[in-house]
Amino acid sequence: MASEQPHPTIAASDHKAFMQYALDRARLSPPASTKFCVGAVLVDADKNEILSTGYSLELPRDSLGDPGSTHAEQCCFIKVAQKHSLPEERIGEVLPKNTVLYTTMEPCNKRLSGNRTCVERILRLNGAIKVIYVGIKEPEVFVGENLGRKRLEDAGVAVTIVEGMQDQILKVSTVGHETESK
Repeated sequence: MASEQPHPTIAASDHKAFMQYALDRARLSPPASTKFCVGAVLVDADKNEILSTGYSLELPRDSLGDPGSTHAEQCCFIKVAQKHSLPEERIGEVLPKNTVLYTTMEPCNKRLSGNRTCVERILRLNGAIKVIYVGIKEPEVFVGENLGRKRLEDAGVAVTIVEGMQDQILKVSTVGHETESK
């Protein structure tokens, strides 16, 4: 696993700054008309330490034997798994007690690629992630309504929208999508 670049220092509970960093990650995602460019940041909120970052398609298809393309949250989890020599589903054992996830788009609840959804990945960590900060709801372009937020909240995970960045995030998320000409 290639080591991640040093992360910026962000003030504790500066949700907009953490979301901006997730958006910076999203900008690294290769544009395509068939996916969103999403970024994610996994944070130990007690130590205010960034544990890992990820963006859509950062890691190769079929990573760790999971079919399909990689999502931002999945890339965060794979990096933690590799760092601790664990399978991804066991990273809940090593994540700090107050781990928080920032993601520019709400975690997916349905995938067309055949890969496990990001909601399933979060829930199988058995409460290791109790809070998720989201930039925007998933547009209903590919899979229709995303019920992931409801599923997470029903399982006791708090999901909060970070206000004030929606237009910026939507613009980055849809790079590569065709726009209607005027």
